Parts: sequence; structure tokens; C-alpha cells
Amino acid sequence: MKKSLLALAVLASFAGVASAQTNVTVYGIVDMGLQRTDTNTTEPLWALDSGLQSGSRLGFKGTEDLGGGLSASFQLENGFNADKGSAAQGGLLFGRQAWVGLNGGFGSVKLGRQNTPIYVAAGAVDPFELGLAGDLQNTVNTFGLRMDNTVNYSLTAGAFSGQVAYGFGEVAGDTTASRQLGLSLGYANGPVSAVFAYHKQENATGTASGKIAFLGGTYNFGVVKAHASYADEKTAGDVKLRDYMVGVSAPVGAAGSVMTSFQRTDNRDSDAKFDLFAIGYTHNLSKRTNLYTSLGYGKLEVPGVEDVKSNKFNVGIRHKF
Repeated sequence: MKKSLLALAVLASFAGVASAQTNVTVYGIVDMGLQRTDTNTTEPLWALDSGLQSGSRLGFKGTEDLGGGLSASFQLENGFNADKGSAAQGGLLFGRQAWVGLNGGFGSVKLGRQNTPIYVAAGAVDPFELGLAGDLQNTVNTFGLRMDNTVNYSLTAGAFSGQVAYGFGEVAGDTTASRQLGLSLGYANGPVSAVFAYHKQENATGTASGKIAFLGGTYNFGVVKAHASYADEKTAGDVKLRDYMVGVSAPVGAAGSVMTSFQRTDNRDSDAKFDLFAIGYTHNLSKRTNLYTSLGYGKLEVPGVEDVKSNKFNVGIRHKF
């Protein structure tokens, strides 16, 4: 009898610990694929790569109810290369995300390393979801995907959502050098979604900046979803670019999905242009595991120079946990 009571007490203590941690989620992705790349000026390269569809990662996130409609939240996300077991994002411990914040009726305020608003906006529009051969980042500059030393404010009100992010440059005596500013405004209602995003980044001396304005949207017809985007960009070197994308995605049977897109970048100063056509397919083996493949063909045209034609093919598997 005493042993039974002791066992129940031990189980109860473990249950209490588990209950205290139910608001903390451990999650991740392991993505591995075989990829072939080549151009008309280089030899083909076959490689076993990590993160072709989604970056491989291990993350921790959670919330705590503080009462009165207020809550605290955090997210720590490590990126890694599954092909070598090495750290991604330059070896940072939590290179993908590392932030803590407060949430309430006023919205959410987060402090730390976070995704740029334009990266989130581009991912919402891209039929390839910023992966595989049709990754929209082949033409749209998301400024490194993430911002350090960032204060981010976001709010959702009905069909509208928005966020503003400011990244401190942290250069002594200069509040301009290396700072970043990003914002976005989104709308989603029924089959329609649209988003506008803007990002500006100063160089290390605060003497020049790169900036981009992005507009995109999708419309779900049921049997097929249409995707489109436009971006106007100026690099820190004062090169002016315009980016265009049109694409479609559609379910195939109960487990498959096909996507395709055409992208173009026009250099408004030199009349150079880059075109990319891509097609891909994913197949769900379960809710957490899928197979994927994609094929991309690109062509860079520069006046007075031989065209550079590139090809990319990949096939792989992604598991979420």
C-alpha cells in the first residue's frame, strides 16, 4: 500500500512538471535532398544538401498567461545543416530567431533577432514558399531574411494585419550606420490575400542604403491558386531594379501539390535582365513528412555579354516534428 502511494506521489510530481511546461513547444524540421546545378559556363555539380524546401531547424517557443489579457511569449530557433551536422547562419546558436515579447489587446511587441517583414510578405505570396528551384528570393531581396537587435510591433484587426520593425545598428556615435527599418500591411479575406512591404537598410558607415518596396497577392479559385508580385528596389550601390513574378499552385489528388512560377528582374540602369522559370511538386506521405522535387531554368542577359543560362534540379524529403 505504501509503495502504491509512493508511486502515485512520484507520478503526480511528474504530471505537475509536465503541466507547468505545456505552454512550451519543441519543434523542428529536417530537410535533405539531392541537387544538381549547372550553367553553360560551368560543369554540373551534384550535391546532397540540407534545407532545399525548408531550412533544417530545431526550435523552442512558448507563452505564459500573465492575466488581464496580457501574455509573454518567446521563440528560440537554431538552424543547422543536416548534410554535415554543422550550424547554419554563420554558426550562431539561435541564428534563425531569438526573441521575447509581450502580447495583449494592443498587439504584440517582440525584442531580439527576427524575420524581416518583407521576408514574411514574400513567403506568403510565393507559390514555392521561398524554397526549391522557384524561391522568390532569386529575384526579390529580403535583406538577409532576419534582423538583429530588433524591436517589432505587430497587430491584427479583422482581415487586416501589419507590423513595423526597427533594427538598431549599434554603432557608437552613429544612430544611422547599419540600422534597418521594415514594415508590412496585409489583407486576407476569403479567397483574396494581398500584402505590401517595405525595407530599408543602411550600410556600415551610414553613407548609403538599399531599399525595396514589395506588393503581392494571391487569389484562390479552389482548383487553382494564382500568385503575383511586383517589387521596386534600389541597392546600396544605387542600382535600380524591378522584379516581377506570376505563378500558380494547385492540389493534385488528396496528397499532392504542384506549383510553377515565372520571375523577371530588370536592371533599369544597364538594360540587363534575369528570367527564371520553375516548376515543382510535393507529395505528402503523412501530416509531417513529404517528398518534393523541382526544376528551374534561368537566363541572365547583359548587353554585349554572352547570356548565362542556368539549370537546377532537386529531389528530397522533408520531415516536421
